[in-house]
Amino acid sequence: MGGRRVFADTAPLRVRYFRRLWLGYMVSQTGSQITVVAVAYQVFLLTHSSLDVGLVSLAQVGPAIVGPVLGGSLADAIDRTRLLLGIQVIMACCSAGLAVNALGHPALWPLYILPALITGLNSADSPTRTALMMNLVGREHFVSANVLRQSVQQTALVVGPAVGGVLLAAFGVKVVYWIDVVSFGASITALISLPGVPPEGGGTRFGLRSVAEGFRFLRGRQAIQGCFIADLNATILGMPTALFPALGLIAFHGGARAVGLLYAAPGAGALLATVFSGWTGSIRRPGWAVVAAIVVWGCAITLFGVVPWLALALVLLAVAGAADVISAIFRNSIIQLEAPDRLRGRLSSIQTAVVQSGPRLGNTEAGAVAALSSAQISVVSGGLGCLAGIAVIGCLMPKFLHYRIGLPEAEPEPSPSTA
Repeated sequence: MGGRRVFADTAPLRVRYFRRLWLGYMVSQTGSQITVVAVAYQVFLLTHSSLDVGLVSLAQVGPAIVGPVLGGSLADAIDRTRLLLGIQVIMACCSAGLAVNALGHPALWPLYILPALITGLNSADSPTRTALMMNLVGREHFVSANVLRQSVQQTALVVGPAVGGVLLAAFGVKVVYWIDVVSFGASITALISLPGVPPEGGGTRFGLRSVAEGFRFLRGRQAIQGCFIADLNATILGMPTALFPALGLIAFHGGARAVGLLYAAPGAGALLATVFSGWTGSIRRPGWAVVAAIVVWGCAITLFGVVPWLALALVLLAVAGAADVISAIFRNSIIQLEAPDRLRGRLSSIQTAVVQSGPRLGNTEAGAVAALSSAQISVVSGGLGCLAGIAVIGCLMPKFLHYRIGLPEAEPEPSPSTA
């Protein structure tokens, strides 16, 4: 009785194909997170500007929105395994481009263009991978599968930046980028071993009508809408990662290792929360859980902006990361439980667009506010804004706040078919 209530349910890992996909992505996502730190670090060294680091994220906003929308429509139209395989190969090529650029005298523009392409591809990959993982397990394991899917990203967010900081200090950015290229081999190998997985019912024809159908499904469904808006509130107002190079190198008087630790701390907290997430399966009101988690996130980020000690700052970031993954587990569960399989790729794509674009807009906002004031003021104002925003969302979206698992939201008025 106690084990399931404390530790994450690993039942989906007994499904062979789910396990292969999960392990392959664990390796490749870790390599990708090493590159995220390397790009921010390299841009700051070249420009000495947090605003320029934030602009790297701004360049990724368009691809972060377009990529998942197109990818989700494709995921509901064609074989999901083969689509993922093609995306992973192209992403590996983009990381190789970053490695080549790092030779000799690196140009600045590839550090904006190539990460933007990687973001678009990864954003197309994510809803397809989500839909595929849900296809590989039974509906009764959706919450557990979402926890394990989140654990991939959280492990990557811990190991990638921590290892990346050490590698950057020891070998420079070139080695980091080539490690990322090699890491894609794990996910590519896993995908090659999987059978073809077409969408249920043969799929929906790819195109603008397919995309529009996914957005039309959201009309009147406040539970799903609330998941998206709550996440945008937290990430746009309370996402300070663009400031980590400046804070690590200047405010905390550390080097590349300090920067790596700042990037790794939220993932460390998130990973611990994921490991001890067995209790999440007993929660029947996930809307309340999301709101509570975002309140903890906002408080931790606000306090992070005022502490002068690196060790305490890392603890607060870990608390924020733990709250973030708990919020994500419940948001994902609401969306997956409310989405029919024929629309799962497209709804996951909209979610991915939100998850990918929010932090990038937040990094741009954080960098701009820091340029006008200071990094610390930017962090504190963002955290307080996040707290105010989630209070408003909870009041204005009662169907999201009071959503119950096992009691789907009432069907809205039917919309005209686009078939």
